[in-house]
Parts: sequence; structure tokens; C-alpha cells
Amino acid sequence: MPTTTWNRHHVLSLSDFTSAEYDTVLQTAASFQEVLSRRTKKVPTLQGQVVANLFFEPSTRTRSSFELAAKRLSADTLNFAAATSSMTKGETILDTAKTYLAMGTDIMVVRHREAGVPNAIAQEMDRLGVRVSVLNAGDGQHEHPSQALLDLFTICSLIDPNHPRLELLKGKKIAIVGDILHSRVARSNIWSFIASGAQLHLAAPPTLLPKLFAEYILEESGEENTGKRGCGDTENGEDTGTQAHNNVVSKNENFSASSSDCTPQLFLHWQLEPALQDADFVMTLRLQKERMTAHLLPSLREYHQLFGITSTKLQLCKPNVKVLHPGPVNRGVEISSELMDDPEFSLIQSQVTSGVAVRMALLYLLGSGKA
Repeated sequence: MPTTTWNRHHVLSLSDFTSAEYDTVLQTAASFQEVLSRRTKKVPTLQGQVVANLFFEPSTRTRSSFELAAKRLSADTLNFAAATSSMTKGETILDTAKTYLAMGTDIMVVRHREAGVPNAIAQEMDRLGVRVSVLNAGDGQHEHPSQALLDLFTICSLIDPNHPRLELLKGKKIAIVGDILHSRVARSNIWSFIASGAQLHLAAPPTLLPKLFAEYILEESGEENTGKRGCGDTENGEDTGTQAHNNVVSKNENFSASSSDCTPQLFLHWQLEPALQDADFVMTLRLQKERMTAHLLPSLREYHQLFGITSTKLQLCKPNVKVLHPGPVNRGVEISSELMDDPEFSLIQSQVTSGVAVRMALLYLLGSGKA
């Protein structure tokens, strides 16, 4: 196991993760990946602790992955289902969380369709002064930290299986294609990929990738509000907000955001080809029709023609390009069935496998100090 000190009590977002924390997760996950390859796949690390999976919306991969990860660490698990809970009788979310607290829960894994719910539960646990950690398993259109970390681990492990680390992605071109507007996965991946030094290209129709998305990223990272000097800032620091805005928008119809060292790292495209050109990795995202409140696309068929990832379109990328998808997948819409099942290009099943190791790492790091 890595010897780096882990001081984080909750994992709610990747926006404030440090490089050391990323590497700690990656190296810890690599250790557990080795454990999962053994005949006996269980370790007593969290024996006697209770992990509650509070999933207020449906999930297959994330919920099963967290449950299996907890069991592999020998923790006891409690699984919550909103449809059969007392919430149908009027109980509030915080009262539900406090009920699980009263049962001796040590770690709460929270997923909810509304942004901010995991953070609200974490604040309540802190207010009560209890040593309960909260792990965000996806909240609305906010973030999905564990998914982004397993994506990061999948890619870094491919490059260096023995020592996955953040710096391996420096200078790599990564394209994320699809429903970025509604994607919490994309938001978390933006933080991790930019932290690695990768060149991140987002591609989608304008209705699913508004120009203001780049400004949102700058605001969330504090570029406009914390007094950090951007690439165009003047010596005396005047008009930093305007300067930061100017760094976002370029003169052609692609937009880019710059990192603190003035190297552009985030690029927005309304056409697919510039994003795929010479890409090392391509991640495609599901169209989240359940979150679309307006008619944002002419048809699924047209979307697939323009933005669906196929073997033919991958010819624009590097010869050894790899394809990822966080799932669930709409075959024939965001990615062709042929490509999804092609072991030469697809890392989709590897992502699912990596998910258990990464979530074991997160549970271990949060729970190891509670013994």
C-alpha cells in the first residue's frame, strides 16, 4: 500500500483533489487489483465496519461495484432502496441518513438525482460531530467522482500496469463526446484529466455543449474569482475577470480554456472531427433522455450519424486509440455495437473491472482511520 498520508474525510468532488491524492488512489487501487486477481479475493481491512449504500435513484454498475468492494474489504453492508423505504411515508433524506447512522454506519455511499444531496448529508454528519464519511456516488448534474477515478485508473493502468500515476497522461489527447451538458461523469473527468496535464477535447451538438460550459469550468476552478492570474492578465492584475473570459473563447467556433500555466487544456467543439483528430483516448457518453427537459436533438439517427463513434470515425485518431464508455450504453446511438465489443479498441469491460478496485481503494482510504 502507498505510504502517502490521506487526510480527506469525505469524497464529494474532484475539483479540489491534489495530485498526491490522485496518485494515492491510483496506487492503492493497483494494490487491490492484485488482491482481486488472487484465488482468495477478500482482505480483513474494514472488518467490523458498516458501509451503507444509500442509492436514491437506479443504478447497476455503481451500486453493485460499491457493494462488492465493501464485501471484499470484509465490511458489513446495508443497501437502501427508495421505493421500499420509509421515504414513501414522508421521511426526509437527512432523517433517513440519521437512521443509518444510528445503526452504526461508518461510511455512507450516496447517489441522488438532485445535485448537492451527498454534500448536505456530509454537512449534517459533521454538524453532529460523528466520524462518518460520505462518498458521492453521483448527484444530479454535479459530479461522479468514483467513476472518473476508475476511468483514470483504467487508462493509467493500460499505460503502466505496475505503477499507474497521474503524470502518465501528460500531453495525451483525450476526447469526450456526447451529452456533456447533463453528464456528472464528464464534470468529474474534466477535473481529473486536466489535473493530469492531458489535452481534453469535448465534442457535442451546441444544445448538449453550450459555449458557457467553459466559463462554468473556469468559475468552478476559481480562475475568475480567486485572483489567480490567467494567461492574458496584466502586470497590475486589472480586469482579471475579462481576461479570463477572453482565454475561454477563440475566434473559430471551437472554444478553449487555459490552465494556470497558460497552456490550453480544455477545448470545446461543435463538430466531431477536430476532437477525434490524433486522439489517444475517446470517451463517449450516453444521451440522458430522462434529464432532457426540451427537444435538444432532431433524432437519434441523426445524432449517431454526426457524433456516434464508429470504427470508421476512429481512423481520425491515433492508430492505438482506445474507447471508453461509463455505461449504461445505448448501442447504435453513441457507439456502434461492433466497436463496443471490439477488444482491440474497447476498454468498456475493463472500466467495470477497474471499478471494484478503485472503490475498494476509496473505502479503504476513508475507513482505515476509523478502526
